[in-house]
Parts: sequence; structure tokens; C-alpha cells
Amino acid sequence: MSVFKGSAVAIVTPFHEKDLTVNYDAFAEQIDYQIGHGTDAIVVCGSTGEAATLTEQEHKDVCKFCIEYVKGRVPVIAGTGSNSTATAIDLSVEAQKDGADALLIVSPYYNKGTQEGLFLHYKAIADAVNIPVIMYNVPSRTGVNIAPATQARIVKEVPNVVGVKEASGNISQIVELMALTDGNIELYSGNDDQVVPLLSMGGLGVISVVANIAPQAMHDMCAKFFEGDLAGAQKLQRDTFEIFKYLFCEVNPIPVKKAVDLMGLNAGPLRMPLTEMTPANAEKLAQAMKNFGLI
Repeated sequence: MSVFKGSAVAIVTPFHEKDLTVNYDAFAEQIDYQIGHGTDAIVVCGSTGEAATLTEQEHKDVCKFCIEYVKGRVPVIAGTGSNSTATAIDLSVEAQKDGADALLIVSPYYNKGTQEGLFLHYKAIADAVNIPVIMYNVPSRTGVNIAPATQARIVKEVPNVVGVKEASGNISQIVELMALTDGNIELYSGNDDQVVPLLSMGGLGVISVVANIAPQAMHDMCAKFFEGDLAGAQKLQRDTFEIFKYLFCEVNPIPVKKAVDLMGLNAGPLRMPLTEMTPANAEKLAQAMKNFGLI
């Protein structure tokens, strides 16, 4: 059985304005909003959740709060990756202990590693836990690409590494991956503008930034595809493109936190080095949201 099918939100982490501590009341409100509007799973402490600026203890606390507050209503996937294998193992073991349904592990960034190093990194983490692991391939952030052959080797040789969030944007690479695995991998889109193309290759859904503000639309896009309503899925892919465009006109999660605030859900400020969205881009984002009926 797959970890989830449909749309998982890569949820933002709200902070208090005054001291930038985690705003758990606002976080609970966002979780309820997501579950009430069709989201099929929640990914906590991912890139969109500003995990890179959380202390290790904050990281563990945010994951634990999310798991406990969700109370099994939808699967919770904890982002527990690090460029340090030992740190990733520590975060992963803690998330499993707290009840995470699965883990999302980004490839090592900055120090990167060879393809053999990537294999050993994922194997060491997966061997330390017994819940499903989803790889996260996002070369634009990490500086390293998990090659299709390496991804295929990992899922074949490491039993609880079951899938990948593919955000390389390289459709040819994704087709190669599905060929190498004969489709026996849980494939999730990491790019909101490529959901339907990946579903057409046997994908199971998306781990979505757009879902922070349009969870029902992202759920419906996947659901329509699975129901055989390809035209309906394609229309939603087209209709959400303007939102996607302005949610990524500055570094994620700068725009999506602004968008969450525009909807009346308190995302709070960003932690440095991220800065507030420029007024000109914020205006364009607001217009795109109005066009889609979000505000």
C-alpha cells in the first residue's frame, strides 16, 4: 500500500512576529484547514516549512506537534533529511518514535556526495528505521541530482525506501526512472506545474506548495486523473498555473507565506536569510489569487 495517493501539502511553518518562535496555534489552524479542504497527506518540516532554519530540537518538536495534532486523520510525512547522514538518522528515528507515517529525505546538499555516497546515505537512514522512506530529488536546491539508475538501485536494494518526490523538472529523467523500475516506485511530483505529466507516467500524486492555499484544487486534479477525467485534470493543471507562477517568482517559501496571510491564515514572518516578498510581486500574486477565487 502506498504512503498516500493524491495531494500532500508541503506545509509552511508559522512563526510569531515578535520573537520568530513557532506559532503552534496558527499551525493547528492551518492543519485543520488542510484536512477540511481535501488534502490527502501533510509533509511537515520540508523546504516550504523552512526546515533549514529550525534548530534540531525545533525540528523534532514541530514534527511531533503535527503528528499528534493530526491524530491519524491523514498520513503525516516528516521531512528529516540533512546533509549530515548522522543528523538525518537522528531526526528520522525521533520522527518514527513520535508516530510519523513516513519520512521525506532530501538528498545531501552542499557536500553533496557521489552517486555511491547517495546510495549509502539513503541506505544508512532507511536501515535505522522501519517506516517508509521517500527520497527527495531537487537538484536546484541541493546541487546534486540523484540519477535514475541510483534511484532505481536504492528502491530495489533498500526495502523501505519506497518512492521519490521528483523535483528535477526533467521529464526524460523521470521516464527513464519509471523504465528502470518497471513502474515499481511510488512517484510523486515535486513541481506543481508538472503533476498531470507525472501522473501519466504512473505517478501517485504531488507534494505541493500550491496546496497551502488551494488544497481542494490540487486534490481534485489528482482525483480527476485517477477517475479517468483527463480533461478535468488538465484544466485544473492549466488553471493553477498562474498561481504557481507567482508562488515561485521569488524563493520558496517567500511567496506562499504571503499567500497564506492574504487568505487570512497566519503564516507569520520568515526567518533570515529569507526576506519579505517585494510589493510589486505581492500585488501580482494577490491578483492571481483573486482570479482563482481564493481571495
